[in-house]
Parts: sequence; C-alpha cells; structure tokens
Amino acid sequence: MPTFAAVFVFRQYFIIVMRRETRLEVIKMIISSQEVATQEDLMSELAKAGFPSTQGTVSRDLRQLRIGKAINEAGHLVYMLPEQRKYQRVSDTHMTVQQMNRLGALSVKFSRNIAVIQTPPGHAPHVAYDIDNAHIPEVLGTIAGDDTIFIVLTEEADRPTVLNRLSEAVPTTQTINS
Repeated sequence: MPTFAAVFVFRQYFIIVMRRETRLEVIKMIISSQEVATQEDLMSELAKAGFPSTQGTVSRDLRQLRIGKAINEAGHLVYMLPEQRKYQRVSDTHMTVQQMNRLGALSVKFSRNIAVIQTPPGHAPHVAYDIDNAHIPEVLGTIAGDDTIFIVLTEEADRPTVLNRLSEAVPTTQTINS
C-alpha cells in the first residue's frame, strides 16, 4: 500500500507532466495559427493562453518540438513546425517566380563541372526546381539542401554560357568564379 506522501508526489508529478504536455500542444497551436518571430512573442502568447513561461522553458520546448525558423512569404524569419518547413510547390507559379525574383541566388561558384549556388535559408529547393524546369542543356542534375544547391554540369559546359542560362532561370545577385 503506497503511503500518502508517495501518492502526493506522484499526483504532483502527474500534474506537472500533463501541464507540460498541454503547454507543448499550445505552442504547436500558436505557431501553426500565427506568425511568431521571437521567443518573447511566443512567451506573450503562452501567457495569454494561461501558460506563463520563462525564456529557458520556451527554448527547451522549441528544441524538443524541433521547431525552427524559416523565411515566410514576406521574407521574415518566423518559427515553423517541422512539417511546415517541407518544400511544397504552390499551384500559382507566378507567385513563386515573383518570390524568386525578389530573393534569387546569392552567389554561384564553380569547381570543374560542379556549380554551387547559395540562396537565402529555405529557398534552395525552390531555386533548384526552377533550374530543373528550365531544362538547361549543360545541367545534368541538381541536389538542393536548405540554402545550397549542387549542380552537376556536362564536361564540355562553358561557365559564361551556364551563368547566362542560370540567370534566365533564377536571378543572381553576385557571381564568384573559383
């Protein structure tokens, strides 16, 4: 038979765990329903929902939920749930072209038959998609990370020609040859 103290401790632990799990769910709801740019903003929203928290608690919760920042449509960094950061092609390609014209590639570097393009964080998949759909004869294929694209070029690819064709598909703000 458990003692009163053991039951009390278990009850308190259960309340803390349940409150924490509920707070995590509230964080997911807040981030999925509105744009939150800072931990202070998130702490404010949590307090409104009845979960006053410290910066350290919010930081640990964000890490546990694997919530990171990504660029929104307006070009601002905001918190996003992991499943929201996955690349999703929008149906209105005109909007995507406008976004890419605003952001584009930050730099292009060459090493033999490989080109490396740097983009703003979160935009490499979009840029690689546009490069692939441009059907550039010198491009054998692309591999996109978060902000970097590797492009494998044909052996006989001419760098100025490749740069010209890439700039037609994706605006480039700076070119560095190496």
